[in-house]
Amino acid sequence: MNIPLLAIILINLLFSFKGFNDISFFRKYEFHIGSICSGEQIRILSSGFLHADIMHLAFNMYTLYMFAPVVYESFSDFYFLIIYLGSLIFGSLLTLLFHKDDYNYRAIGASGAVTGILYSAILLEPNMGIGLFFIPIPIPAFIFGLLYLLYSIYGMNAKNDNIGHTAHFGGAIGGFVLTILREPSMLTENTNIVVLLLIPIVILFVMAKTGKL
Repeated sequence: MNIPLLAIILINLLFSFKGFNDISFFRKYEFHIGSICSGEQIRILSSGFLHADIMHLAFNMYTLYMFAPVVYESFSDFYFLIIYLGSLIFGSLLTLLFHKDDYNYRAIGASGAVTGILYSAILLEPNMGIGLFFIPIPIPAFIFGLLYLLYSIYGMNAKNDNIGHTAHFGGAIGGFVLTILREPSMLTENTNIVVLLLIPIVILFVMAKTGKL
């Protein structure tokens, strides 16, 4: 296994299991708007290595394991880490922006970082198949990416579950931006895919600007 990927998985395992068994540790490092606004910015990063339970941890690490090779084999180990950590921070910052007035808002999980890696992989291999449990055949990655972002907007607007849709969307933006910065030729060589995946991002900020979120 790739060393940076192995290191990320091990840190997530160690941090999460510590949080499972130590509630004070969990509360100290989770994403919490009030605490971050009081100066505890470490939570922006540390919360991305905590998980609610083993299933939450396993799903994120499995998704990361499946899509990480597309990214580090296309770029480098170092830039894979940049995309992972950058997407984690993008997800936390977007969450902070959208929930800044809710001082009790809490969140945890590597989903933002993992979604960033997923979206980087989609940009790099837009036609690879992604299998879903309820669809018998794989769908092209770029279609999955578009639908996922649109669903995240719906989830952010509906607010009817406990999923951190904002962090997922922020992570996707991080993966999108950092991948294009590293490979700007995509703008001319893969313009249709780039524009297609950009549409939900534009929709999100238009809705936020007009007060629809």
